[in-house]
Amino acid sequence: MMDCYSNFVDSLKCMIWFVICHYYGLGITGDGRCLFRSVAHGAYLRSGKPSPSEHLQKQLADELRSKVVDEFIKRRGDTEWFLEGDFETYISQMRLPYVWGGEPELLMCSHVLEMPITVYMCNQNSDSFKIIAEYGQEYGKDNPIRVLYHSYGHYEALQIPVTRTSSKGYSKR
Repeated sequence: MMDCYSNFVDSLKCMIWFVICHYYGLGITGDGRCLFRSVAHGAYLRSGKPSPSEHLQKQLADELRSKVVDEFIKRRGDTEWFLEGDFETYISQMRLPYVWGGEPELLMCSHVLEMPITVYMCNQNSDSFKIIAEYGQEYGKDNPIRVLYHSYGHYEALQIPVTRTSSKGYSKR
């Protein structure tokens, strides 16, 4: 009986954090472009502009994806080794709008935009977000594009006032 209760409590905690993380995330559509939508949306906000419309967000995401693929080609000697499978196949697949992006694409996004990108996850053990990756630190560390990663493969732009804590986490103000 205790196992059932413990599993129920763990499931309830996960559901609560799911809701909290979605509240602070900016509701990015899960259409295979979510990484590119999130980064483009974050860059747009970082420049002081209001949130882009759904149509503009999609357009910005597709433009960013194209530039990212071109950046892979430009940096082939530096990137080919960490891409899965054949480089040409990877590149041709990544040009398709419904193909998911991941860490390699986040790295290339930081180069294309010449901006730092910080990726967060919800920290279920406290009222905070945990940094899981940082890209483009050579472009500065202040005011990065903030992206929220959900462990089920979805990214969202993250727009919250945050304060740095000593454990490389961020808490909500």
